Amino acid sequence: MHLDAVFTRDGLATRADLLAVMNPKTLTRHVHAGRIVRVWQGVYAPAEPDLRTRLTGLELMTGRRIVGCMHTAAELYGFATTDTDRVHILDPGVRMRPSSKLVVHQRFGAPLQPFEGQLLTAPAWTAVEVARNQRRGCALATLDAVLRTGRADDAALQSAVTEQRGRRGIVQVRELLSLADPRAESAMESQARLVMIDGGLPAPELQYEIIDRYGKLWRADFAWPEYKVIAEYESIAFHSGPEEMLRDRRRVARLQECGWIVIPIVVSDLFSGRPMLLSRLRFHLFGSARTG
Repeated sequence: MHLDAVFTRDGLATRADLLAVMNPKTLTRHVHAGRIVRVWQGVYAPAEPDLRTRLTGLELMTGRRIVGCMHTAAELYGFATTDTDRVHILDPGVRMRPSSKLVVHQRFGAPLQPFEGQLLTAPAWTAVEVARNQRRGCALATLDAVLRTGRADDAALQSAVTEQRGRRGIVQVRELLSLADPRAESAMESQARLVMIDGGLPAPELQYEIIDRYGKLWRADFAWPEYKVIAEYESIAFHSGPEEMLRDRRRVARLQECGWIVIPIVVSDLFSGRPMLLSRLRFHLFGSARTG
């Protein structure tokens, strides 16, 4: 029998399923060789499982409906802003030992929602709960992201904040909610915007559209049209190849031809380099205003 034929439980198999077609030593040999992956105790997959499969594996292991929450729910809804290998679930009511792969949460009153075959905490609740446990910049990125995906709107987030009142970190989320903006396209853009706001700069326009002298449309991450100043977050991944570098150089040149000042922002500017970044932005914003 081909191994794949054994994994009939949504791509998974129990130890009992496997021992029906092989002995324990053979199973151990397959696991050590990587031909079979141990997902959870007594649950196996033919390859490294994705997040959905790991949740399904927990249901197979416990015999209970499993509810994904926190970062796991955010990942499945499409608005996770940080990577994590750990699966976050609500306590299913059976003894489960937390591990490097699993976090079990005690959450009372969390609204639940079916989503593509999984049961998860509702999007707005999830976003607020994740944001409560993050630093301010990351928390704003989470709120921006859930709005960008359309999984929740301002009203739903406000309601979730009310439902979680009194819990650790909720004051921070309540304060950040007024700053959340679905136009932010990455977590680092969200963090950069918060640095600007905390630094007392005028609020920038996000994803501002500019047509150059040749009729080509460009979008700027941050723009202050009245000052003709643009700030762009530049990730290493986005500018990692020669084609990307040439495109970026051409883009900057075209914008400069239109009279715009272009200020690059890199990841270090958002941490140790904050004072210098704010100084550069203030110089170009208020300096250009003085010189007309």
